[in-house]
Amino acid sequence: MTTNPSAAPPTWQPPAAIAVTLVLWASAFVAIRHLGHDVSPGALSLGRLLIAAVALSLLLVRSSRSRFTGQEVLLLLGCGIAWFGIYNLALNASEQKIDAATAAMVVQVGPILIAFLAALFLGERLTGWLLVGMAISFAGVVVIGSALRGDGGSDLDGVLLALLAAATYAIGVVCQKVLLRRLSGLEVTTYACWIGVVVCLPWAGDLVDVVDHGSADTVLWIGYLGLFPTALAFSTWAFALRHTDAGKQSLTTFLVPVIAAGMAWLLLDEVPPPLAFLGGALCIVGVLVTRRKPKVSITPGP
Repeated sequence: MTTNPSAAPPTWQPPAAIAVTLVLWASAFVAIRHLGHDVSPGALSLGRLLIAAVALSLLLVRSSRSRFTGQEVLLLLGCGIAWFGIYNLALNASEQKIDAATAAMVVQVGPILIAFLAALFLGERLTGWLLVGMAISFAGVVVIGSALRGDGGSDLDGVLLALLAAATYAIGVVCQKVLLRRLSGLEVTTYACWIGVVVCLPWAGDLVDVVDHGSADTVLWIGYLGLFPTALAFSTWAFALRHTDAGKQSLTTFLVPVIAAGMAWLLLDEVPPPLAFLGGALCIVGVLVTRRKPKVSITPGP
């Protein structure tokens, strides 16, 4: 994939990159759910980010690197602290208090916040089709969450943590979009990962304990999260984000709960209830609607 910010890639590459991202991020829900009872949110976040940061750094040393401006340093700090640090901690902690479906439903407030922040700060248009598709997709996520919600209901602390994750996700994506105007996706993702590592360092002792006393299966799952849903998926996300609107691209993540439910069905033999299929269909329709372009009226000449 091209690394020249000014060069437009082949039209198939950004959608392909987004597809890779969505599948890997969906798989992360399965991994986090598997590890949730054995690894603390801080240790899981630190382990995942540390592995990703090291892997990406090995690639970055062979690539050209930029000298950052003061504004870019502040934006990198905002992206790394908010999205890579706080988001991971909040999401992992929320899924220890509420079921994964409810957490996924609440976190999907994030794409809506991104669309509005991008319109406010980046000058992106909030078209009618974007707003309609956003509403349809969010309704689909609500239906999925209602269908898959466990009998225990929702814990208020867990919901608030998921909302915090959604807000920090939105802040991170908007900061990243500005950075990608000049910097490469590899640079932004690598440095943001290291900033997230620093945020999670207070849980280093927990991570050492997991490595020393945890099972090989646990360590392998953390390694998977670091290499694929983090290092690879965040890189493909950054590549695609450079060549599309932040608001429009973020709305594709409404498909993540749909893909995650399908993975759970295939890999864990967890058959979704019928209502979840309706929610999935709404998510897909909503994302398709956001891709529609507004009609351009042409005034006839004299």
